[in-house]
Amino acid sequence: MLSCGRVPQHKEHAPQPVKAVVATSTEYVSRDFAALSTADDAVNLAFKISGRVVDIPVAKGMLVKRGTLLAELDKRDVELQVSAAHAAYIEAQSRLERAERLLEHDAISEQEVESLRSAATQRLSAYQNALDLLDDTRIVAPFDGIVERTYVDAFQRVASGETVVRIVAPISTTVGFTAPESLVALLSEPTTHFKVCFDAYPDTQFTAVIKSFARTSSDALGFPVSLRLTDVDNNLYPISPGMTCIATVITPESDRHAVTLPLAAIYAPLGDKDYVWIIDGDNRVERRSVSLGRPTGGGDVVVLDGVDAGERVVVAGVYHLSDGESVRVVE
Repeated sequence: MLSCGRVPQHKEHAPQPVKAVVATSTEYVSRDFAALSTADDAVNLAFKISGRVVDIPVAKGMLVKRGTLLAELDKRDVELQVSAAHAAYIEAQSRLERAERLLEHDAISEQEVESLRSAATQRLSAYQNALDLLDDTRIVAPFDGIVERTYVDAFQRVASGETVVRIVAPISTTVGFTAPESLVALLSEPTTHFKVCFDAYPDTQFTAVIKSFARTSSDALGFPVSLRLTDVDNNLYPISPGMTCIATVITPESDRHAVTLPLAAIYAPLGDKDYVWIIDGDNRVERRSVSLGRPTGGGDVVVLDGVDAGERVVVAGVYHLSDGESVRVVE
């Protein structure tokens, strides 16, 4: 049976279709971070005195002008204090005037007049403080803004210094995000650049500069960074606090031999090193070990060693290849 059987013929496998890119040298590395626009001006407002709230004529999201009444306390008790202080001042002033007339006829000593003059000054100060307390029964907007939140309701008692309402500036030029520790040292470098793209304006990139950043992290989740937008036309692109965006940090790459490749080009078998598949002139692949740097924006990664600029690298089908296999590059 064996002698009569046909000898099987080995068929040549068709080249494996793959997609490839040409490795490019890297001078700058872009890294993207989820960010949020924050208010340029924001303030929590509170009464300086305790009392019962009688009116809060604003609501969350309301646009208010500077000087607009935001909250008011019951001022009857304060008005009584003002009346009492005013009466005490008038009485002290009358005594002083009588004493000064007596002093002109040497019917009273200079010392007694000075004592009455001091008492009148104290009563005047008490009256002016009472008037200030009357002003403190009202909270008005310190600038044009939007009511972000109210913390109390009408007829509720509040303590001195307890936050009643928070307002924020309606237009924002500040963007905040959290940076990793490895990036903090590069933020203040003159060669570092920043770009911001808002979800609401996906086709527009805004230039930004560093505004501030923290050099310590209390919660171990990263270092807070604030950027300031430099070229925003607020009429064309109204940016308000709370808008989501992507902050791109562009830093120079220290290794001039590094190249950039898509993350999809990295072949990383379980428990092994990182590799890429290099396509030679005969369209055969060679598995080559690489050293990876930091990820960049757009799904790329910096390759520090193992790939030269200009070499073709497989980016699709990396887990279906074997060393020396013939491939067909799909454009």
